[in-house]
Amino acid sequence: MADEKTVPPQEALDLYDKYAHGFIDRRTFLARLGRMAVGGLTLATLANSLLPNYALAEQVKPDDPRIKGNDTFYLSKLGAGYMKGFLVMPDDAGENKQYPGVVVIHENRGLNPYIRDVARRLAIAGFVAFAPDALWPLGGYPGNDDDGRAMQRKRNRDEMVEDFKAAVTHLETVKQCTGNVGCVGFCFGGSMTNRLAAELPSLKAAVPFYGSGVSAEQAANIQAPLLIHLGELDKRVNAGWPDYEAALKANNKAYEMHMYAGANHGFHNDTTPRYDPKAAELAWTRTIAFFKKHLS
Repeated sequence: MADEKTVPPQEALDLYDKYAHGFIDRRTFLARLGRMAVGGLTLATLANSLLPNYALAEQVKPDDPRIKGNDTFYLSKLGAGYMKGFLVMPDDAGENKQYPGVVVIHENRGLNPYIRDVARRLAIAGFVAFAPDALWPLGGYPGNDDDGRAMQRKRNRDEMVEDFKAAVTHLETVKQCTGNVGCVGFCFGGSMTNRLAAELPSLKAAVPFYGSGVSAEQAANIQAPLLIHLGELDKRVNAGWPDYEAALKANNKAYEMHMYAGANHGFHNDTTPRYDPKAAELAWTRTIAFFKKHLS
């Protein structure tokens, strides 16, 4: 869980959101954050309270005996070529014991420990999970989010879409998978999940967490049912929801949206102070039930 000793104010969380998504640089972020360091709270303490602590967020241990996983390569012919991802599944998965598949798409910083843990949580719940790393063509997730964000900005967004689509196609052919594959993504990954729903007819279900929608023209092509999770305080992403919902309704698409009261962007990520335990648990319970319904 995120460190509860120092709880940053909402304005600091909003500022961090701008920094994390590239709207301001690090110097501007720290300068503005410094003006919030009052009442005995130092800039260093406040800054550290906003950064992820991956040591506190391992809900499923890598050596959990209920699962088996490893990094594996796959081919993205229309994207970056050879790609790498984390494949994890129930321990009894095999040719005679298959499970539905879920591709897990990371945020705007590569395949970090939080996303790996999300994949393991899916395996515990009875799915073959595959989490590709969009940073692999540049050397892979570098071990910290700041460098990961900088690296990911160097990649072409449309090319990354092809890499994630290829990940779905790859998972459909994994022998331990039934071939029924859905997708879940967070932040950038949520936006990618919406795009995959619009561009990949074989996708059976899509769960975008606080991700931007697609255009009305693209929405017309969506075939997979959508389960959309949004945080009430996430004004940046929520600003686009009315138009996206209108497009979904106009095209008679199957969707449900849940708005989580008092929750910030990134509320599912239990490595940061934006984490909202109640909202995250409810959203995850809904996600697992949704996948079991549509991928069985």
